[in-house]
Amino acid sequence: MRSITKSFPRTLIAFSALLVSVFILSACGAAPAMSGEFASIPAGKAYSEGKEIYFSHTETSDAGIAETLSDMMKSPVLFVPSLADVPESALANVYVFENGVSGKGPLGFQPDVFDNPPGSAGYSPLRQIILVKWAEGIQARELKSAAEVLEAETNGDLTTTLPGVVVNMPFMVWDGGKR
Repeated sequence: MRSITKSFPRTLIAFSALLVSVFILSACGAAPAMSGEFASIPAGKAYSEGKEIYFSHTETSDAGIAETLSDMMKSPVLFVPSLADVPESALANVYVFENGVSGKGPLGFQPDVFDNPPGSAGYSPLRQIILVKWAEGIQARELKSAAEVLEAETNGDLTTTLPGVVVNMPFMVWDGGKR
């Protein structure tokens, strides 16, 4: 009886160590399977309806824009020419600034401004680019909504141009939601 009593603590320690090892190995084995279920996608910061949002660029109808966005985001943005054929009724707008307030927008100025966020009737991840240029002699200011852009255009503070470029830009985080 004595030899069993003396060896019992060693057996218990060995068994506990074995269980801990099995648990650690099974946990490590599960990690690679989980990592395949998620992807890391770089997101850009912009505005919609006066609120900060985050979005991604995935594809565009213009090769030059694809290269610019790929370099800017350090992630490939695919050139898909057929996006230019999407009917205008299926598109929402994104206002991209060509001058004005310096910032992290794709052309080095303020962040983009989106209309129709998720949950609105006109939401679409497919966006037609609308270039925004402040008029000479006008003090540029940061705009945070499509309504502000349109008001500034009506007042003659800026002009807009449609270059005919479509970009797939789904929202990642917006006021009241996230993916």
